[in-house]
Amino acid sequence: MGTSESLNEGLPFIVRRPAITNNEVSNVSGLKESDSSATPAVIFSTLVAVCGSFAYGCAIGYSSPAESGMRADLRLSVTQYSVFGSVLTVGGIIGSLVNGKIADLVGRRRAMWLSELFCIVGWLAVAFSKHAWSLYLGRFSLGIGLVLMAYVIPVYIAEITPKNIRGAFTAAFQFLLTSGLSVMYLVGTVVSWRALALIAAVPCLLQIIGLFFIPESPRWLAKVGREKELETTLQRLRGKNADISMESAHIRVGVGLSAMQPLLGATAIQYYASYIFSEADFSTKIGSISLAIIQLPVIGASVLLTDRFGRRPLLLASTIVMCLSLAIIATAFGLQGTHRWNEVTSVLVYVGIMGFSVGYSIGLSGLPSVVMAEIFPINMKGLAGSLVIFIHHCINWTITFTFHFMMEWSKTGTFSIFWVICAAGVAFVTFLVPETKGRTLEEIQASITKLSRR
Repeated sequence: MGTSESLNEGLPFIVRRPAITNNEVSNVSGLKESDSSATPAVIFSTLVAVCGSFAYGCAIGYSSPAESGMRADLRLSVTQYSVFGSVLTVGGIIGSLVNGKIADLVGRRRAMWLSELFCIVGWLAVAFSKHAWSLYLGRFSLGIGLVLMAYVIPVYIAEITPKNIRGAFTAAFQFLLTSGLSVMYLVGTVVSWRALALIAAVPCLLQIIGLFFIPESPRWLAKVGREKELETTLQRLRGKNADISMESAHIRVGVGLSAMQPLLGATAIQYYASYIFSEADFSTKIGSISLAIIQLPVIGASVLLTDRFGRRPLLLASTIVMCLSLAIIATAFGLQGTHRWNEVTSVLVYVGIMGFSVGYSIGLSGLPSVVMAEIFPINMKGLAGSLVIFIHHCINWTITFTFHFMMEWSKTGTFSIFWVICAAGVAFVTFLVPETKGRTLEEIQASITKLSRR
């Protein structure tokens, strides 16, 4: 029986993977990748997968527009709402310990199913909450689902797409994530926080339905040995004599990119944008709508530019713009209260947050997931993915929980800390992050090894 027939035999999928030639079987191992166009199966499978990205964006964007209504209705204190905002990442920390193993054990499709079940339970708990504890449990459940989703969706897309379109398709994860974020900011200005939670559950339901009609990742099928014809490829994939130093270099880059996102203040600004605008005496409604409007065109441009200019230049541009924007915000809060500059400080904070959002959306928002999906060989995706996401969510929780208290300590100091870390991030990207555009896995691995020896 041919390879393509064995992969498709017995699969109850409306969308099947096109015929796989013997040449492409070796491609599954990552030893050799060929250029090809996007097939309807790849496009449809990607669209279903990124429904989860949209759901992820809804969860991130929810807490900002929901804050005032939720705190008023349930009489939540600053501490209680800080717990609500940050407990998402606690669930993420727990989920990150097992997300890679789950995706490797049950497959990419079943992992996406499981993640959406956690998310739906979480949204229902939030929507019908009458006290703080049910809010916490709902948000915690969301965190578990989202961290599994954040790992498996970029991996799934990277594993089903050919290398010449892999960057654009994997970047669709961030495009839909930002779309969900923007929808929450916009819709949150006109509906209650309970209705907003129910709206956020809709993309979860859509993905659950769509998952019935897409195939499993062929790379995962090869990895678990579901097809006898791929047993030899599996041995080459797993690499019994793997170079530990190379794997360490991969993990170092992955951890660094993953840690940069929350450490630079991105999570704090996304979760508490309304609060920051309020502290700067700027209209929270105008600020939230502006964020919703500005992010989608930028992330759209990022998707188009990812394969044209490469991952590394966009990451550099992203961190530099964020660095300058954080400096503007820190300076603005430093001038707040002074007679000469008081009238313009709110505008400067607004400009800084808009600039930060543009910089973040163009690169650091989604490209770390793209790069990590490309640099980790299949034999270490599970463990390495779990490690980076665990570290990411530990840092994420620390930032989201302490942000209000940091702002009470010093607004200028808070954003100055973010600025210094962002400057270090520029150096990290410059000296340690390789370019992965249009490269085979071997070329990427060789580049990482070379950079790690500098």
